[in-house]
Amino acid sequence: MTPPLSYIRDSASASKPAAGCELTVIAQPRARRTEFAGTHDGALRVRLQAPPVDGKANEELIGFLAQALGVPKSAVTLRRGAASRRKVVAVRGRTAAAAAQRLQQSRRISAVQSGE
Repeated sequence: MTPPLSYIRDSASASKPAAGCELTVIAQPRARRTEFAGTHDGALRVRLQAPPVDGKANEELIGFLAQALGVPKSAVTLRRGAASRRKVVAVRGRTAAAAAQRLQQSRRISAVQSGE
């Protein structure tokens, strides 16, 4: 079992218990490439190549997280922080434990590909 991570939690409501999870993300736009950059202040740090103009960075973040989590883009929504670096992203179809496992695998793969 994957250890609990501070930036990910199950999102449960009265009508849909454990229907998905939420991630706290710090986005860093205008990076050299889109990649995971560790954690900071209880959030997953993601570098984004797109600029923070006209929602381009948010679109890239959603696509990047969807690919890393193995869900369609339509399953990833921006819950809070559209105009901020600190964001809360909701993911349907993945529990916090399953999402944490996928993220850790994706982060390991991106570290190997970048030569870290």
